[in-house]
Amino acid sequence: MFTNGLRRGMPIALGYFPVAFSFGVLCVNSHMPLGMATLISVTNFTSSGQFAGLNLMIAQASYFEVALTLLMINARYFLMSLSLSQKIDEHMNTLERMIVSFCISDETFALASLEVQPVTFRWMSGFLLGPFLGWSLGALAGELVVGLLPAAIQGAMGIALYGMFIAIIIPASKHALPVAFVVLMASLSHIFLTYIPLFHFMSAGFKLIFATLIASLVGAKIFPREVSDDE
Repeated sequence: MFTNGLRRGMPIALGYFPVAFSFGVLCVNSHMPLGMATLISVTNFTSSGQFAGLNLMIAQASYFEVALTLLMINARYFLMSLSLSQKIDEHMNTLERMIVSFCISDETFALASLEVQPVTFRWMSGFLLGPFLGWSLGALAGELVVGLLPAAIQGAMGIALYGMFIAIIIPASKHALPVAFVVLMASLSHIFLTYIPLFHFMSAGFKLIFATLIASLVGAKIFPREVSDDE
């Protein structure tokens, strides 16, 4: 079971490594202490949250802004964990469930949800080990290798997160009008809050928070989710 899970998680691990590598490079270029990127990756395991948190730290945002922003970005993991709890083996104890929930991400949730049989702790341990190591070792490699990279390549690493986000939102936006609308609304809201002098008093963290809230609320109002009689 462990080996089967490990094999299933390897494609995710390979995909995580280059993105985490860019995170390590960005941390070093942002004058973060050596080892900080790896420490953040090992204790957080959230790609978008880590990049957003790094940007907020660079902008000298308050602890409250960082905490609130990351809570909003990572809130989806609550729902993913609740959904995945219906798939796991009923004999999995609380400690094992906590370990599994720590490594839940968009990709691991998607693949684990496709399993036909209830997933055991042994299977999940193997399945999540690869992505966790891919992400953590990628950040470590980025920190250690950054000094050997040409300046042009180091600068290009800054667009890694944007490339990942584009790869996620463009396919979804093409097939779902509500997604495209919310993405556009979030972008316009953030531009509005950033460049209108009236809002210059707001910090970068709160601008991101308000842009996210505005897009989510407007999207929910215009595209309410219809609930069937079976739900």
